[in-house]
Amino acid sequence: MLAYLVRRLLYAIPILIGVNLITFALFFVVNTPDDMARMQLGVKRVTPDAIVQWKAERGYDKPLFVNSAASGLSTVTDTIFFEKSARMFVGDFGRAEDGRDIAREIATRMGPSLAIALPTFVLGLFVAVVSALALAFFRATPLDVWGVVLCVAAMSVSGLFYIIGGQFLFAKLFRLVPISGYADGLDAWRFLVLPVLIGVVSGIGGSTRWYRTIFLEEVGKDYVRTARAKGLGEHAVFFRHILRNALIPILTGVVVVIPTLFMGSLLTESFFGIPGLGSYTIDAIGAQDFAVVRSMVFIGSLLYIVGLILTDISYTLVDPRIRFS
Repeated sequence: MLAYLVRRLLYAIPILIGVNLITFALFFVVNTPDDMARMQLGVKRVTPDAIVQWKAERGYDKPLFVNSAASGLSTVTDTIFFEKSARMFVGDFGRAEDGRDIAREIATRMGPSLAIALPTFVLGLFVAVVSALALAFFRATPLDVWGVVLCVAAMSVSGLFYIIGGQFLFAKLFRLVPISGYADGLDAWRFLVLPVLIGVVSGIGGSTRWYRTIFLEEVGKDYVRTARAKGLGEHAVFFRHILRNALIPILTGVVVVIPTLFMGSLLTESFFGIPGLGSYTIDAIGAQDFAVVRSMVFIGSLLYIVGLILTDISYTLVDPRIRFS
């Protein structure tokens, strides 16, 4: 197991370098340091001298990848790519274009993002698995048919509709919760109830339908017929055998959500005015703040790789036949 983890961690390094390189290239294909300077300075203060000074103060007056005017290692290290991207591998995210420390902003905003993402993830997974088990248990019945119809209908509706509809219905019409905003401490629950509820409802259709398919595939396998032949009841077959054997594909799907637990939801946080990492990323994209964008992409990639490794490890817990060497 240790050798496997070391190999996976070593594989992660070139992946992160590649992600950094692609992000850097894509950003500067559509933007130049001059464009970034104009965006940050504003229309009234844009002059050639101001642009030159802005780039010099932030290190954007250097070449992108190769500094032909330097010698030795400086041809690579004395570049925008190395100074702005390579330092992230040692945890140095630098400063945003407005001067704020990115690492401090991430640490501050991670709390609100987790406060939304964790309850949404746990409740959504529980509701989807229970609903899928119920549909698979009562397969080929009216409950199953109408359940699938509702799932397809829920999948067909945009997540933006749930957000706007939920805000209008529960916040503006019934005035049960605030329409947007955030508060620290125990008062935060008033601002989190609606985003969490919308997150669960908007994702339940696709998750339930997918888990139902997994359970139905397990129902027709030999071990299920053997369990029934031994006299086990249908409830015992589903909860002691089918659910356990379906955990591997379920875990595979769950890993996709892990980065969002830390990165936040872009739409939800933006529409509800929650100061999390999702809204932080959206604001950075709008302001063409490359320092924040590259940091968030790097963290998301790192979390996704960690999630894949944790998923592989969890396979050994749910299936004793799986071993890594």
